[in-house]
Amino acid sequence: MGSGSAVKWLPFWWLVVGVCFVYGGSFYEDFEITWGGERAKIFNSGRLLSLSLDKLSGSGFQSKKTYLFGRIDMQLKLVAGNSAGTVTAYYLSSQGPSHDEIDFEFLGNLSGDPYILHTNVFTQGKGNREQQFYLWFDPTKNFHTYSIIWNPQQIIFSVDNYPIREFRNAEAMGVPFPKTQPMRIYSSLWNADDWATRGGLVKTDWTNAPFTAYYRNFNATACTAADCSKSWSSFSGSSAQTYQLDAFGRRRLRWVQKYFMIYNYCNDLKRFPQGLPPECNHSSKFLSHPQ
Repeated sequence: MGSGSAVKWLPFWWLVVGVCFVYGGSFYEDFEITWGGERAKIFNSGRLLSLSLDKLSGSGFQSKKTYLFGRIDMQLKLVAGNSAGTVTAYYLSSQGPSHDEIDFEFLGNLSGDPYILHTNVFTQGKGNREQQFYLWFDPTKNFHTYSIIWNPQQIIFSVDNYPIREFRNAEAMGVPFPKTQPMRIYSSLWNADDWATRGGLVKTDWTNAPFTAYYRNFNATACTAADCSKSWSSFSGSSAQTYQLDAFGRRRLRWVQKYFMIYNYCNDLKRFPQGLPPECNHSSKFLSHPQ
């Protein structure tokens, strides 16, 4: 996929610097099936991928490249019908006990009930930064674009170019930020009926198996680990590094968080009786969340 076609994927609140490169176009070229055997399939000349789950196993894939900063887009169509107990995960992660991770997880539900979009950020092996959302559309009817925008200043989660979450670099407050460990893209479809739907009260109905999710239009305007180690530092003092949501993007973010956010760890005083994490300080500029 050429750089000209990538531009149409980029909302105007995202700045692209010369250090970034465009990857995408074929699942054969960019990804490998890692588990699940024939439950994971690439077809349509590499333009479409599906993952399936049955009672014996789920399935998953990962990117061949590792990335350090950039924008990752993927279009997904989630498991339709009664998807209770299933989880479709799409995330970036490094390896090891001190890994970094940026998560989208889609928690299935009974027919007619909405999916829950679960997000999390791990730094140096520590997560516990969950925010959850309902979506403003049915994610099983059509493909929708789920994006992770990651740079040294912040991480933005977006859905169809609507920013839903912003996690800013708060190292000045002693909060680690993922900026040194290259990450692969991973996705999996698996059974998590011990917790995924209503805290595990609703179990997977295997009479509806196989459960299938679909992927298309992967696009990465990003640095591979090798690219960034050679070039990113030369841009580190550039004004182009200070990526920001503009006023329009912030209005969209506030709209999503006001009407569709259903859980925010920064509001969970029972969970953190000794005090909220430092980035949750309401006077802090480092984390956007409803007041």
